Amino acid sequence: MSKKRIIYIGAHPDDADIMFGGTATKLCKAGHIVKFLSVTNGDTGHHSLSRAETAKRRKEEARCSAKVCGLLEYEVMDNNCGLEPSVANREKVLRVIRKFAPDLVVTHRLSDYHPDHRATAQLVLDTAYIVTVPHYCEDTPIPEKTPVYAYSYDHFKDPRPFRADAAVEIDSVIEEKMNMFRCHSSQFFGWLAWNQGLKDFDVSKLSTEEEHQHLLRWFERFETAADLARPILLETYGAEQGAKVKYAETFEFSEYGHHCSMEEFRKLFQP
Repeated sequence: MSKKRIIYIGAHPDDADIMFGGTATKLCKAGHIVKFLSVTNGDTGHHSLSRAETAKRRKEEARCSAKVCGLLEYEVMDNNCGLEPSVANREKVLRVIRKFAPDLVVTHRLSDYHPDHRATAQLVLDTAYIVTVPHYCEDTPIPEKTPVYAYSYDHFKDPRPFRADAAVEIDSVIEEKMNMFRCHSSQFFGWLAWNQGLKDFDVSKLSTEEEHQHLLRWFERFETAADLARPILLETYGAEQGAKVKYAETFEFSEYGHHCSMEEFRKLFQP
């Protein structure tokens, strides 16, 4: 079996876990090589820890998640939140992509809600052509081929709704993905809960079932994604199994990277 090389590039430690954790788990289990890159250190992602404390903790949480998933690496860049799509940052991202030499690069869409997500998407897309230009960042050898580029799911409709071109069922790896979330405890049991209005949230007071239900709320978007991508799920997994899929991670093909058939694109995400 030829091993696929896939990188998810997110803005913060935990973005890749949320948007690609299930797919990554399945790919890693099958022996493929997956890397996560966080373009910032996530230093503003807490309401009580200092920025330095938050950055340090989130890097440790990323390492934990990498072990749970079986990633080759979970790299966290030393950029603070408030990311700018500068030439310097573009070159940092480009060097990572070249050194990893992926078959597939996945990132946020440009229309995402978070400014760091949008900046990351811009940085990644700006590498799609120059990744094979030898005189750009001459210190890093170019890969043999341009990778395929793709976007992960979001629900925003302005300026254009997400288009599902590939879908991966994640019902079979719910617990593994939840364990990745548990690694990012400062987020799922801290900052994100607080930011969503749960000011007195205390995970230590939850029963096992309550904790499970708390994390399961993060899967609602993937239930919506599965419904939107039902025709693809039926085609990918067959009528009987495809109809039963409750949660799916879905992806949109980007025309800026390597051009391939839709069949080839969908196979990149499958173990």
